[in-house]
Amino acid sequence: MALTDCDRELIDRCLTRQPDAWKDFADRFAGLFVHSIKRVAEHRSYQLNDADLDDISSEIMSTIIVDNFKVLRHFRGRSSLATYLAVIARRVAVVELIKRKKQSAAESAHEIKVVNNHFNIENREQVEYLIRSLSDKEAGVVQAFYLEGKSYREISEQTGISENSIGPILTRAKEVMRRVASPF
Repeated sequence: MALTDCDRELIDRCLTRQPDAWKDFADRFAGLFVHSIKRVAEHRSYQLNDADLDDISSEIMSTIIVDNFKVLRHFRGRSSLATYLAVIARRVAVVELIKRKKQSAAESAHEIKVVNNHFNIENREQVEYLIRSLSDKEAGVVQAFYLEGKSYREISEQTGISENSIGPILTRAKEVMRRVASPF
């Protein structure tokens, strides 16, 4: 389907910045954008929430208006405007969801390394309970690494334990804490 007269008029109104043109554009295509975002999320097994939908929809709208409506100015009318915008929306949604997945993975990795800054009081109490289930040596290493954020070298210097032994001690300690943590 080619460009309709209604769509051509809407594009012209937006490009000439006529009153209510952008509002009409947004009202007309917001559902298409949401649908495109949901499809991309479904295909990428990403759980969307309302904030994600709003943020990605806003990013799509921003992409369309950037550089004085560059996306609309580049539209050649070889397809329907809805088809063209669906492609734009899918591309933006893919980029945004990839960013969100990477950010989520980075935050998860950061939470594992910097436990102290991410635990609330209840969780900190659980960690302290789990640490008490360890030997004094293991508890000291876990405390220094996870709660104080010290490096293997710093722990070695502090405790006199070989730097090469810190990793295996942490691994064993995590196993013990996993077994003890099952009630949580």
